[in-house]
Amino acid sequence: GIYFLEKGASQRPSKVIYDRAGSSIAAATTADFDWDKIFDGADWFHFTGITPALGDNVAAICLEACKAAKKRNITISCDLNYRNKLWSKEKAGKVMGELCEYVDVCIANEEDAHDVFGIKAAGTDVTAGKVNHEGYKDVAKQLVDRFHFSKVAITLRGSISANDNNWAAMLYDGKDYYFSKNYLIHIVDRVGGGDSFGAGLIYSCLNDYAPQDTIEFAVAASCLKHSIEGDFNMVSVDEVKKLAGGDASGRVQR
Repeated sequence: GIYFLEKGASQRPSKVIYDRAGSSIAAATTADFDWDKIFDGADWFHFTGITPALGDNVAAICLEACKAAKKRNITISCDLNYRNKLWSKEKAGKVMGELCEYVDVCIANEEDAHDVFGIKAAGTDVTAGKVNHEGYKDVAKQLVDRFHFSKVAITLRGSISANDNNWAAMLYDGKDYYFSKNYLIHIVDRVGGGDSFGAGLIYSCLNDYAPQDTIEFAVAASCLKHSIEGDFNMVSVDEVKKLAGGDASGRVQR
């Protein structure tokens, strides 16, 4: 399917209209997928809350995929990604609650945790750019206590305007909390920023990065994506590592 984006600026927010009805994934059934072939040689399976929101049949596909991945000892990650234009909070909570029973690594933000599972980050107001670290710790702990995730990563976006955000994240491994450095980013295109964060997190985990290095790499990858027009993060691992390591000057490289 497709969606239409009205790109925001300054105090005017971006707006999205979805057109997913009749798409191949929206019309798919569980019979369309051969999990033995799909998961042959796989180490990691990732999905987001946008996919099961497309219909009961797609939610059933996601559930079957999770069961098949778990049976094969494949690590499963999920970005909650609640979209109120696709389904209700009640339906999202029910469906995602069942799917998250199979998830090892959960990615969320404070709005997703509240909208899907009713978990609120105390002392936080994203529209006012207010981020409370203790509130996020509590959200992560509640998610782990409920679903027994091995890791929870929560993105911390403080919105100054549609063009400028503070951007950071936190990783919780069930014992310790790891906060990344904060970036003040001027946004060229934020579409794909969350997916870039998730990709960076998965890459770090698959390469056995230490927890602090994991969250720094994921945030740096997403930070760089915000500077690139389009959905895809057209940067190299070395570029991400340089930013994560402290080279945020933006000076011309010759």
